[in-house]
Amino acid sequence: MPTRCPCLSGLPYDECCGRLHREDSHAATAEQLMRSRFSAFAVGDAEYLLATWHRSTRPPALELDPELRWYRLDILGLSAGGPLDREGRVEFEAFYRSPAGAGSQRENSSFLREDGRWYYVSALD
Repeated sequence: MPTRCPCLSGLPYDECCGRLHREDSHAATAEQLMRSRFSAFAVGDAEYLLATWHRSTRPPALELDPELRWYRLDILGLSAGGPLDREGRVEFEAFYRSPAGAGSQRENSSFLREDGRWYYVSALD
């Protein structure tokens, strides 16, 4: 039985974000990149997160908290970020559980497309 994708698209992981994580293809939109980055947090793929982080804001390393279990992503709003756009914004809320309890992270993220690939830039105020 195929594993459902953590981004909640309804597709199996291998057909959805898994193909992006394996670099079989690249995100076509800022929203698709956001969903794949959420899934990378959910499956613990720090390498993918760093590879899709824009070089101007990318940290030198990324250590994921193994006790956080990311289980739900709600896309709250989009601005641009389509296949032909250069910039985009995605507002989301991501939900997690940990031994300390449950919580969420809400963010309005900016994305930039360079050489046909989308990159996460930063959280906006």
